[in-house]
Amino acid sequence: MAFHPSSSSIKLQTSPAYYAFTKAANTIGYFSLVYLTWRFLTGHLDWQLANSCVVISAAWLILTRIKADHLLQTYFDILSRIEMQLPVVAGFGLSAVALFSRAHPFDRDAAIAEIFGWIYIYYVYRRNKHKFKKQGFGPVPLNTWVSPPASALEAGDLILTSGNIAKQLHESVGHAEMVLQMPDGEKVLFSSYMDRGTRIHPLEDMTGPAYKGHYVALSLKKPWSEEQKAEATRIAQSMVETNRAWADKENIKLDRVIAILPLPVAVKQKLKEVFKVTGYDWFGTFMGRVAKDRWTCIGACIELDRRMGVPLNYYGTGLLGFGTTFFDPILPVRFLSDPALVLITKSDQSQQSQQTEASKSRD
Repeated sequence: MAFHPSSSSIKLQTSPAYYAFTKAANTIGYFSLVYLTWRFLTGHLDWQLANSCVVISAAWLILTRIKADHLLQTYFDILSRIEMQLPVVAGFGLSAVALFSRAHPFDRDAAIAEIFGWIYIYYVYRRNKHKFKKQGFGPVPLNTWVSPPASALEAGDLILTSGNIAKQLHESVGHAEMVLQMPDGEKVLFSSYMDRGTRIHPLEDMTGPAYKGHYVALSLKKPWSEEQKAEATRIAQSMVETNRAWADKENIKLDRVIAILPLPVAVKQKLKEVFKVTGYDWFGTFMGRVAKDRWTCIGACIELDRRMGVPLNYYGTGLLGFGTTFFDPILPVRFLSDPALVLITKSDQSQQSQQTEASKSRD
């Protein structure tokens, strides 16, 4: 079954203000539900038991149904799966308690309706699971072309790869690279690494036989022209230079601090090695920000796309949606549902095979 990210129904849905508002509303809504649940469990609610269960379950049910379409589409994101599973378990349990308590007939009727609602949501969730397959440590859309060759990749494509981060998060992918084209036509990769900072390196590092992991690729819905490909490469090169200059400046500061410490030379040297600034944005790994001079792997790709005017979803809105970037890491797997990108699928693989066969026939 094909996988196609949904398009925004109105232009407002691609604006930072919209994402900030929805993130804030969702966060406040969940905090309110958690607070009500805590009040209920500690016996501080002034309502009767059945009323409390029905109201809390109804609130979970409404919020989950509002977000269901998005959460089902982003099933490959572990947070999306949790946001579907947790409310189903909690809501069903609360409704069951209300059903079997000494309640008013209205409460029992409401509890029965809620139970059917939760069963329906769980049914849809399980049915949706069949649209995905496990790849590595997490699911990807069923028709994904896993590890397409270099010949299938173009400048502007986003490559999402496996690795230790994906394993820890139980995701299919956990690292991001972007394909670029050099002036001589050579295809390269652009990303940021924990031990090296922002770098441009050969495409064969990912597509060659030495790479032992897997990756999936996303193409731009609106491909770049030759002029845009050249501009993207220039921007990436300037970002590499900016990142290196920032890291050098930070390392000079670090050396000065370590130099005044009353420690043996060997210990100072070890401290320099341990705390050396590579140019990677460690803060952004956990908080979801995109800085101007240092980036995570996905942060570097986002910054380049934004400078190129690619209309990506708005990422890194923060816990309350107001740019705080608090507990809102930008996970590479979320780009599988970005409307500006198109997943490279097995259909593309078939088309490329047909073109290759046709070319051989002509020869």
